[in-house]
Amino acid sequence: MPLKSSSTRYGAMPIAIHWISALAIFVMLASGLAAVNTPEAAAKLGILRVHVSVGVCVLVLTLMRIVWWLFFDRRPAAVQGVPGWQIVISRIVHYGMYVVLVVMLASGIALAIMTGLVPMLLGAPGTLPNFQALPPFIGHGLGAFALMALIALHIGAALYHQFIRRDRLLARMGVGSN
Repeated sequence: MPLKSSSTRYGAMPIAIHWISALAIFVMLASGLAAVNTPEAAAKLGILRVHVSVGVCVLVLTLMRIVWWLFFDRRPAAVQGVPGWQIVISRIVHYGMYVVLVVMLASGIALAIMTGLVPMLLGAPGTLPNFQALPPFIGHGLGAFALMALIALHIGAALYHQFIRRDRLLARMGVGSN
């Protein structure tokens, strides 16, 4: 499979970035929710180590994806027969995920800086702060729920195309054959 996309299928690079990002985002969401709901400081710090590490990976992957689409590749054309309104909604959902991810990554970085969390993540002694008392936490938390809603729409649309329309849309992203 070529690195770049064709007119009908995504290339190996965008497929790899997509699926690695998807896995990392699920880990990031799960670890973020676990951290918020874990009262014990040592356990919370361990979860935050995973959350922040994976968040950095998501940041790198998101930047790679943006650079890839801006400078190196073009997306395949829309699937034949898809109504224009679905294409518009698809674009809104995709760009919405980019915007929410950037907001979440920026607010996460702001929280880490404002709280002095980074030295604790690296093993320095300290007391975990009350993250919820800081303004970036609101954007971070709302972003998590917005991202979960956008992901649900994205997965729902993919399943609709695969099982109801039967237009083999998932094959474009490396799942099955064209």
